[in-house]
Amino acid sequence: MSYTYGRWTRFAAVFTMVLTIAGKIEAQANQVPKSDNQSWNDLQISISMTKKVDFTTQLTGRFGDNITQLVDLRYGVGWVFRPNKYLSFNPFYFHREARPPNGKHESEDRLTLGATVRFPPVGKFTLADRNWFERRWRDPQVNAWRYRNRVQLEHPFTVEKKKFTWFVSDEVFYDWSLHVWPRNRFSGGITHPFNKHLTLELYYTRQNDGRTRPGDLNIIWSAWRVRL
Repeated sequence: MSYTYGRWTRFAAVFTMVLTIAGKIEAQANQVPKSDNQSWNDLQISISMTKKVDFTTQLTGRFGDNITQLVDLRYGVGWVFRPNKYLSFNPFYFHREARPPNGKHESEDRLTLGATVRFPPVGKFTLADRNWFERRWRDPQVNAWRYRNRVQLEHPFTVEKKKFTWFVSDEVFYDWSLHVWPRNRFSGGITHPFNKHLTLELYYTRQNDGRTRPGDLNIIWSAWRVRL
């Protein structure tokens, strides 16, 4: 009798342990991952209003969960004001709908006030410094202000008489709701103008973010820019 009782006790203990491990594995599988491989795709259409003012619309689709599902969709409108060839201002509005892998639905309305300074070329190298201030109305996260600064180095080159430009950039983010610099993006890629109306940018971006999930991203990014 005692042998039978002991056997059932051990069986119950093993069964309980198996259920506990299975529950932990399932819970981990249902968590939003810390890192991901994604594909981001932009379509931007610009309409020249005057020689110094463009009206711009943009649609962006981001595929995540190792590029197996649409995790972020955003669209927006804005303007680009160029008082001279070295300075531009870019007020923009975005609406965003997103659902991270295994995560909850998110929505956001974003107003961006930005300025970019392009310094005079040194040889064939051009340096650009972009500064954005963003007001973000978010659900379920708290509303917040964010500052973004991107420094980009560019250099033109040709392949069989076709014009290209390679570039590298680094962008840092400051979030006033967290009071930290939570995010960094390093990018490298090429730009190719097919004609005066159509340009394609292809690049790789590495994002590191210790506060967002997924925050550490490997991104293949394409941006089609149409100018009318």
